[in-house]
Amino acid sequence: MKSEQHELYEYARKRIRQKRIVYFHFVLLFLVSLFLFVSTKVFDFNEGANWHIWLITAWFFVFILHFIKVFITDRFMNKNWEREQIDRLVALQEKKIAELNSQINEEPLLNKQE
Repeated sequence: MKSEQHELYEYARKRIRQKRIVYFHFVLLFLVSLFLFVSTKVFDFNEGANWHIWLITAWFFVFILHFIKVFITDRFMNKNWEREQIDRLVALQEKKIAELNSQINEEPLLNKQE
């Protein structure tokens, strides 16, 4: 397998693994939330406080962050994006170096003419 094909395969495998973990996270969140809700109502663990609601809300917030990371951030900021950014920065650095070299090359000419 060529290295480019291997990179594509590895990227696809990584993305599928990330998505599988998000789906598992969602199912786990749903089942535990259901269990907490039912157990507090059936066994009356509530004792006047809605601690299970706070726990579910905090976990749901963490799930939303995980979802955003996998489906939004990693989707756009992948290796291709990273390579494009590196190429852009290298091009800017090369342009700056070329400008500095041209300034250095012009300075001796100015000194010789005086």
